[in-house]
Amino acid sequence: MFSTLHPNIKVRIYTSFLSRVVGSAVFPFMAIYFTKEINASIAGILLLIQVAVQFIAGLYGGYLADIIGRKQLMVAGEVMRVGAFAGLLAVNSPIFTSPWITFIMLLAIGVSGGMVNPASEAMLIDVSTKETRAFMYSVNYWAVNLSIMIGLMIGGWFFEQYFFELIAVLLLMGIVTLWMTAALIIDTYEIKSGKGQGTYGIKPLLKSYGLVMKDWTFMAFTFGGIAILSIEFQRNNFISVRLEEEIIPKTIQLFNLFSFDMDGIRLLSLLTVVNTLMIVLFTAVAGKWITGKKEEPIMYTGFILFGMGYFFMAFSNDFLTLFFSVVVLTIGELLYVPTRQSLLADIVDDSKRGAYMAMNGLVFQVGKMIGAAGLIVGNIIGGLAMGIGFLGMVVLGILFSKMALRSRGKDASVIKGRAVMDK
Repeated sequence: MFSTLHPNIKVRIYTSFLSRVVGSAVFPFMAIYFTKEINASIAGILLLIQVAVQFIAGLYGGYLADIIGRKQLMVAGEVMRVGAFAGLLAVNSPIFTSPWITFIMLLAIGVSGGMVNPASEAMLIDVSTKETRAFMYSVNYWAVNLSIMIGLMIGGWFFEQYFFELIAVLLLMGIVTLWMTAALIIDTYEIKSGKGQGTYGIKPLLKSYGLVMKDWTFMAFTFGGIAILSIEFQRNNFISVRLEEEIIPKTIQLFNLFSFDMDGIRLLSLLTVVNTLMIVLFTAVAGKWITGKKEEPIMYTGFILFGMGYFFMAFSNDFLTLFFSVVVLTIGELLYVPTRQSLLADIVDDSKRGAYMAMNGLVFQVGKMIGAAGLIVGNIIGGLAMGIGFLGMVVLGILFSKMALRSRGKDASVIKGRAVMDK
């Protein structure tokens, strides 16, 4: 069935896989880089700024994708990304190192992502059909998780000693991705006559998103999603730095056959591999089990398991406890992700689906911002307090989601009552 997908879909899955494999070996560990080069508090502020810039770029990029076209914006973003990768390589060479210019290059990479990602997501919808869309997203989800797993394994073992070489490979993959995007993507999007005339300003952008923000049911559900996702993004911020600083390097013996050195970064990469591998292997099983069951309680159960896993990861240094925590939080993730997506589809106003889904995509950016802020807060209050904070975010996620779903139920009852009266 993969062979029947539109060529653009195949190219995007290939390019996304290649870029994520190498990107996942570098970017999740940048909190550790800035903490070492500067300090933890400044690192948190820099990452917070970087996410905020990508947040704004994503808003405007999604808007521009409908005005100037998908491919043109994707190619421009890939060109910017390659330039930023080249700059990143230049300022982290054996000859010259600058964490501040590195940060500027990360900002440029964030802006390029804000240009490429919304346009590519829109393109996938443009060239897919209702019949192929579910399969397309399943293949893409599997490829994303597999590429992240491979990248994190590579980064966990080579980030500290071979940072320069990893960036060089990142630049090479950026060039390949740019070529594939420019040469192989077919521009199928037709810009409506006059659509791009005089509409590049901030006013029409704010008007579009303002209508969505007035929908309290959707916004409450969004706040619930932000609360949960902000926990997940602590892994590459507070938790990664904590493990790197607190885990004492030791030699691990396996059945007296071979041994290897284990430190905090390598431990984090292994924990993430367990999480991603479980998702790759058991997504279909979990989806089949959930089918036909009431989704709301399953989602809340997933939230709780997810939060409990991260609670122990926030302060524990015991290897078995950490691995057990990852298993628990992954089960929670397998339960809440599909049920939340299904419930979200029921909440969204179909007549404004594009704007609603664009706003929902920003949940990830806000979650990243809170995750970066956690690096600063965690440095002050410590691991146990952060773990308690994670549980507090779970409570907020449940409360906001429940408020949204109850509000949706009331609205549905009102509509039904009016229909009966009209009869």
